[in-house]
Amino acid sequence: MTYEHFPVLAEEVIEFLDPHPHGIYVDGTLGGAGHALKILERSSPTGRLIGIDRDEEAIEEARKRLKPYEARTTIIHGNFSDLGEILRELKIGKVDAILLDLGVSYQQLIDGKRGFSFQSEGPLDMRMDRTGGKPASKLVNTLSQGELEGILRMYGEGRWARRIARAIVRHRQKTPIATTSQLRDIISSAVLKPPRRIHPATKAFQAIRIAVNDELNNLEKVIRDGIPLVKSGGRLCIISFHSLEDRIVKTTFRQHERSPQLITIITKKPICSSKGEVSANPRARSAKLRVAERV
Repeated sequence: MTYEHFPVLAEEVIEFLDPHPHGIYVDGTLGGAGHALKILERSSPTGRLIGIDRDEEAIEEARKRLKPYEARTTIIHGNFSDLGEILRELKIGKVDAILLDLGVSYQQLIDGKRGFSFQSEGPLDMRMDRTGGKPASKLVNTLSQGELEGILRMYGEGRWARRIARAIVRHRQKTPIATTSQLRDIISSAVLKPPRRIHPATKAFQAIRIAVNDELNNLEKVIRDGIPLVKSGGRLCIISFHSLEDRIVKTTFRQHERSPQLITIITKKPICSSKGEVSANPRARSAKLRVAERV
């Protein structure tokens, strides 16, 4: 599958990162390499990029797109939460900037075999990295009702968490839940008054995906571990797409701006996409960029 290249808030990211020759930049969510390409272009001719992604398909596409810059690009199949270990293995002490774009890619959502979306029929997988970990089907078929309710409530902020968890357990007692459409229909049947604006499965699928990939714990860890890895004057740029992510970025930045002060928060309020960008790319609507500078 060919990846579309619509890096969100690209101009703003480049402005804050200010890539320059001789700099070392980490793109912890390489994806289709939209941001990475711009960083390499601006840091020409000697800037170096370390690109990390959990998705092997994304990495394959990124390698093709960054082929002209392969001499100063290192691409790693891995988890950005392991950034410290990755840089140690590369014998890199500190970097000039770290970028994270936390959105699920459009390609992942529309590819039915990945199991991320209730709108695409396929196996209930949801793993960013299909070389390891447990698929979503394993979680929904083995976790207790209380554990499922906790995930749905914590990560999906859903008022129907208990009813959905109960419906999942009831259904799997008869037959295992194996596909996205099965889970979607179970959720729909459990919600008494579906919200008008969004499908009732939207938040539930989000919650299960976050649990499958341990997304919020990984985010907290990469910020905490990543700050000391940035040079003085270097920056961390993080784009989030829902309130749970944004809250972690905002809170963790504030903690490290206090005692001891390791960073200065550059964006007192998050940077959002312009009307023009949202018109061209509706998925940019919920993007929020926060930037901090290493003291």
